[in-house]
Amino acid sequence: MPDGGASAMPSLARKGRGAVTNPPVRYESTRTERCDDGWGTLAAEFAELPPLPTELIREKAKTALSWNDSPDIGFDRSLNPYRGCEHGCVYCYARPAHAYVGMSPGLDFETRLMFKPDLPELLEKELSKPGYVAKPVALGANTDPYQPVERTLGITRRVLEVLERFGHPVTIVTKSAGVLRDLDILARLSERNLVHVCLSVTTLDGKLARIMEPRAATPLKRLEAVAALAKADVRTGVLVAPIIPGLNDMEMERILEMSARAGAGRAGYVLLRLPLEIRGMFEAWLQEHYPDRAARVLALVRETRGGQFYDSRFGLRQTGTGPYAELIAQRFKLAMRRFGLEGRDRMGEGGLDCMQFRPPQAAPRQLELL
Repeated sequence: MPDGGASAMPSLARKGRGAVTNPPVRYESTRTERCDDGWGTLAAEFAELPPLPTELIREKAKTALSWNDSPDIGFDRSLNPYRGCEHGCVYCYARPAHAYVGMSPGLDFETRLMFKPDLPELLEKELSKPGYVAKPVALGANTDPYQPVERTLGITRRVLEVLERFGHPVTIVTKSAGVLRDLDILARLSERNLVHVCLSVTTLDGKLARIMEPRAATPLKRLEAVAALAKADVRTGVLVAPIIPGLNDMEMERILEMSARAGAGRAGYVLLRLPLEIRGMFEAWLQEHYPDRAARVLALVRETRGGQFYDSRFGLRQTGTGPYAELIAQRFKLAMRRFGLEGRDRMGEGGLDCMQFRPPQAAPRQLELL
């Protein structure tokens, strides 16, 4: 079993990819490791690594909706067109889930993507079941519904078409300006109070964004998307997530200021979480890109998690504990007030209309006409 520590292997860093390691699948009983034979062969092998292409794997999904009863999140159901995410965010909390399908949470997560082409049809069947009660569904709660492959696969758009037809409320969180492709549907849903969209803005530093989220939209593009959505009267917010102590936490107020100027109506934040394999991957990433501040960042992370790297208790996972976490919470609250976000539309599912839900009438069968 991996212990979550930083890997001693040579870096697997590739241009355009986030992770610099590819840890083994934690459920496997055996694992293999390369070792140097003393003749420099391992170093030579890792000297010039070729680019990693994106591999698409068709998944035959059995159900469309995923259900949860977590008190930490504001929804009880979600839709995920994809497993894995090409954006490559090194800190992504969804990475460990790739082990469930026998793949590494590291580079596999961002290069070996599973897609669900039948998701819209499955969703239509599930929403048509007698007794289904509509509540806001989170689209892409696990991985981004507008990651680059959506440009060609278009599964997210087809899902939105189903939700619009059924009058079903939906929430969306994305790092992609690609959400504007579906502005026509989102605008119609917004007129019926059936949607709100949230752009995740982690940093305004373009260099940091390229290293930390290599295939996500630039920070400027995300703010432009906020502005375009707001102009179209689509309820729009910003999520400052994750806040990484010692790396991007100093940008929080500026992100909120720019988001408010762009037209965001609400905002939220999440403190960095390092469960399972993410801890070792994040440590390796820090040592690769920011060796001068790695120790400081990790020390601050531990300070916000009771001396550990992660605290899984409900109510604490998102915001952390201790003086540094409390300082971030106070800064966020004051910035919300300063930039006029306090009192505006808040994060979460509240306010969306669940009463418009109506399954489309099925075409009458021949016998019903007799």
